[in-house]
Amino acid sequence: MKTVLITGASSGYGRETALYFHSQGWNVIATMRTPRAGVLPESDRLRVVELDVTEPRTITAAFEAAGPIDVLVNNAGVPSISVFEGTSMARVREVFETNTFGVMATMQAVLPQFRERGSGVVVNVTSSVVLGHMPLSAVYKASKMAIEGFTASLALELAPFGVQAKTVQPGACLTTNFAANATKGASLDELVPAPYAPWAKKAMGDFTGQDLFTKESDVAETVWRAVHDTTGQLRFPAGPDAVSLSQAK
Repeated sequence: MKTVLITGASSGYGRETALYFHSQGWNVIATMRTPRAGVLPESDRLRVVELDVTEPRTITAAFEAAGPIDVLVNNAGVPSISVFEGTSMARVREVFETNTFGVMATMQAVLPQFRERGSGVVVNVTSSVVLGHMPLSAVYKASKMAIEGFTASLALELAPFGVQAKTVQPGACLTTNFAANATKGASLDELVPAPYAPWAKKAMGDFTGQDLFTKESDVAETVWRAVHDTTGQLRFPAGPDAVSLSQAK
């Protein structure tokens, strides 16, 4: 029986991915910054473990607790919606600490066991912002583009050892906590400098008025497909809007 470790499994894509792999008979290590009871069903094939990808101590402890795994899904991330001029450098660093450096840190923790065993898959969850020119996402996009490039290069390094690295690019999902977490409870008006306000309002209206959106289940199923793909495909758009953007490139 195979084992997957998923970061950021307390809600949204991570939680849905944990449920999906569990439903397929896998052992699931569902990691969260703050483990909570009742988020996932009780099962002898599902363990909840504390892991904050920005804290080396918890990374080490989580992988020791998990034991051997077959797949790492780097799903943990923090969103950011604003214009760059109105974004503090402290917030920029916070976004990169989780979305970029956190992904790298968990991969360094798992790669020795994958390389020594001669197998293993890492799936890094990025975003469809890497597929198109999307407003109000400069910092977030930069953090995810970094992981796209990182994964593409790393896949070449790992191939001789039978280890795979891939990305899944979720589209826009209105049923996750992305928007609320991106603004930390503030309204867009509070985050956007006044000169940008009319443009930002229109940009958000265009975004929420689009025809196609992604569901959490789209992402979980695409992660599953990426893990089992044998064609050498590197990037996997997830959700109809992400697929459409990918085909338009």
